[in-house]
Amino acid sequence: MNESMAGHDASLDNAKGITTFAMKTIALLLVMLGSFSTAVLLPGVGDLATADIGALTGVVVTDAFSWCAVPLYAWMLVNGFRRTHAAGWYLARLAVLAAVSEVPYDMATSGRFFDMTSQNPVWGLCIALIALMVLRAFQGRRDVASWAIRIAVLLAATLWAYLFNVGLRLGLVGEGLMTLVFAVIFYTLARRENTMMLTAGAFGACMFILPVLGVMLLHWRSRREGYPAPWVKWLFYVLYPLQLLAFGLVGMA
Repeated sequence: MNESMAGHDASLDNAKGITTFAMKTIALLLVMLGSFSTAVLLPGVGDLATADIGALTGVVVTDAFSWCAVPLYAWMLVNGFRRTHAAGWYLARLAVLAAVSEVPYDMATSGRFFDMTSQNPVWGLCIALIALMVLRAFQGRRDVASWAIRIAVLLAATLWAYLFNVGLRLGLVGEGLMTLVFAVIFYTLARRENTMMLTAGAFGACMFILPVLGVMLLHWRSRREGYPAPWVKWLFYVLYPLQLLAFGLVGMA
């Protein structure tokens, strides 16, 4: 779902750059690594109070690499938002995906069918998209009221992601909040490529370093979508909850 930015970006001129299809594939594999960590590795550790520190470190490190996917999904969300002529329909698709994924996500992260300690990160995409819709609605306005609305919506989105533990991984990192911040950075600094990447990299470094790797991948992005067939883009909507369900069933077996 990439589109050209308003300013010239040399990285996008590279015909051998990372296509949208490749980026989605990489992001999904990283997410699967996180699912494997919480569904399979974490239960094998046993009681955390008496767990072997080496095994526990392995769980955390494995899951941490999945955080690299957050800036990739945030980037694709922003570009999908810029391209679509029906943001409401885009939001509805993501909301349906989030609802469908919730039980499989709970299974894969906690080994239970219902768990309120963490909500699946697709809700974070929904929150970020709502924030982007508001920012676009008031684009170009500089009056006090419009700034107040922007700030209020961003604060509400931040609280929503934080209080509802959207995408909370191992009690350490909230992927929902990360998604929101990355999306706002990519949207508001789109005309300033270097500033955008440096800001995103600095924020990623504050989130336990590894999300910076995802930001680095974006430097080699391409304009090309690269799907082998038109229907493949919809396949990713199915693969996300399916991999959660598969790992959840393995972990609960």
